[in-house]
Amino acid sequence: MKSRPVKILLAVVALVIVVLGLLPFLVNADTFRPMLQDQLSSALGRRVTLSHLSFSLLSGSIVANDISIADDPAFSTSPFLAARSLHIGVEVGPFLFHRQVRITNLAIASPAIQLIQDQHGVWNFSSIGGAAAAPETQQQSTMPNLTIADLKITDGSATVSTIPATGKPFVYSKLNLSVQQFSFARSFPFQLSASLPGDGTLTLSGAAGPLAQKNAADTPFHATLQLKHLDPVAAGIIEPSKGISMIADIDAQLTSDGNALTSSGKVQAAQLKLAPSGSPAPHPVNIDYNVSDNLDARTGQVSDLAIHTGAVAVHIAGNYQLTPQAVLLDLHLAAPNLPLDQLEELLPVVGIHLPSGSSLHGGTLTATLAITGPATAPTIAGPVEIDNTQLAGFDLGSKIGGLNPFGGGNGGTAIQTLRTVVTSTPQSNQFSNIFASVPSIGTASGNGTVFPSGALNFNLVAKLSTTSGVGGLANQAANSVGGFLGGFLHKTVNAGVPLTITGTSSNPSIHVKL
Repeated sequence: MKSRPVKILLAVVALVIVVLGLLPFLVNADTFRPMLQDQLSSALGRRVTLSHLSFSLLSGSIVANDISIADDPAFSTSPFLAARSLHIGVEVGPFLFHRQVRITNLAIASPAIQLIQDQHGVWNFSSIGGAAAAPETQQQSTMPNLTIADLKITDGSATVSTIPATGKPFVYSKLNLSVQQFSFARSFPFQLSASLPGDGTLTLSGAAGPLAQKNAADTPFHATLQLKHLDPVAAGIIEPSKGISMIADIDAQLTSDGNALTSSGKVQAAQLKLAPSGSPAPHPVNIDYNVSDNLDARTGQVSDLAIHTGAVAVHIAGNYQLTPQAVLLDLHLAAPNLPLDQLEELLPVVGIHLPSGSSLHGGTLTATLAITGPATAPTIAGPVEIDNTQLAGFDLGSKIGGLNPFGGGNGGTAIQTLRTVVTSTPQSNQFSNIFASVPSIGTASGNGTVFPSGALNFNLVAKLSTTSGVGGLANQAANSVGGFLGGFLHKTVNAGVPLTITGTSSNPSIHVKL
């Protein structure tokens, strides 16, 4: 008799197991599809389309094989998001017994996301949430009352483009996003990772929210950003013809209050090259930066951008403007009395090459430059001065064709002062108001051009020293020759010798202009 209640209990348990096993077959999840589509569409402010639905009791989720979220019609008629499958976690009891869909989590597999920005800086996701179309007085009441404990996107892709098109679309692949306690009305933590073209990677983690009702792009957030092996050329951010390239690692902190975005961090740029005629830096260049953006005005301020080499840094500050075509710069570079020994390896980066086999020993460089125009093709202009350096391995006196009989230096050239006004554009580097004081020769003045190919075209007038070096030898020769030739040589020494410099900066050809 005692075993009878036990048998009854076991029979009830078995019946419950059978019923639970049959429930997924008895419940037609697809009947909930119109209600679920409407619920998601209302929350997002976009039409959501789901395919045939099925219910999994084991995972407590509704499964749709396909999902499509419509784009803002002002941007595209193609879906904003299209995914292979969608798992919608629901509370099982209300779903089975009260026909209510209470969403607990969402998991989207392999979505393709289209991110589009128009010429005014507005994104196609700006109206997500539906509030963009609602009057401001009604926005608080239109905020969707939806909380999702766990939202995941796995193995997705995001294509970033503009209308009208201003360049090649940028594609993020292997996109994974995890959000906990997602809510339109409160802040929520998130983690995002993606692969970039050219073997780069991105990770972004922080917190965002509440969702901005007027423009989702203005949602406040704070996050830590890490970019590894960013190759702007391979990624299509910079055209190869611009001559700018690097492999960059970036660690940054980002904070936005919805109106202003501030960013500070460090960049380690390997193989940095900043000019078509430049050469990659032999060692990584470290850059510290601090910038802020006005999101509505699409303007920004560079508080400081410090380019480090050795123990010194070149500082850049100023403003920039975001336009549909390019980022327009209005920056100023300050390099006061920097030791040339530590700057020398950066000279080829900007297309300045010393003669083959030569190097700079000692001395300082001072520059005050304005950097204006498009970021990928700027104009750099301003005065540059070099003082008290030695160009070792290059004897300038012996290289001047036409003065060789008078001899040269001892294998190097001391430069007391070299100053000029530089105007560098993608088309050429112009050097005006050149003045050089070289004790072994004298002084020289004039103008010149260095072309992107590295070709030189300089016209100078050299006034030879009458007491030392080449000028002294020329003066002695004039005294010893006498007569007409001696007078001619004296006149040449005193009035100046016209020189042309052609060839390339690594192999210059210097001649007396007859």
